[in-house]
Amino acid sequence: MPKMIFVSLPVTDLKRATAFYEAVGAVKNPQFCDDTASCMAFSEAIYVMLTTHDKFRQFTPKPIADARTSNQVLLCLSADGRDDVDEIVAKAEAAGGVADPSPKDEYSFMYGRSFEDPDGHMWGVNWMDLAAAPLQPDLANA
Repeated sequence: MPKMIFVSLPVTDLKRATAFYEAVGAVKNPQFCDDTASCMAFSEAIYVMLTTHDKFRQFTPKPIADARTSNQVLLCLSADGRDDVDEIVAKAEAAGGVADPSPKDEYSFMYGRSFEDPDGHMWGVNWMDLAAAPLQPDLANA
């Protein structure tokens, strides 16, 4: 069985956050949803658990950071091509997110853009030509 990842994100408005993630391509799994959390699947191995702040506090005694003013993690999704990268970022912006809060990554073997969700969580969306990547001498610095 392949390893899976579950990213938990505290959100201020669960309904708004759920609609946002559906707009950028995640599918809501109602089996793991209630009025405090939405389980959003990007694939069979990648899930984002959107939780209310009260629910999130059940998992950690640490304060919840305001993702609009601080960052602890940068999340990134792979895309099937450059057009797919642009489409996902456009969907995020149309759904109320901020397009390209970080500079674009544009190399011959890789293309990436970013978006910020309504709560300020930053996501990268990247396409990479894996066959060409090893040929790039500056890959480690990209």
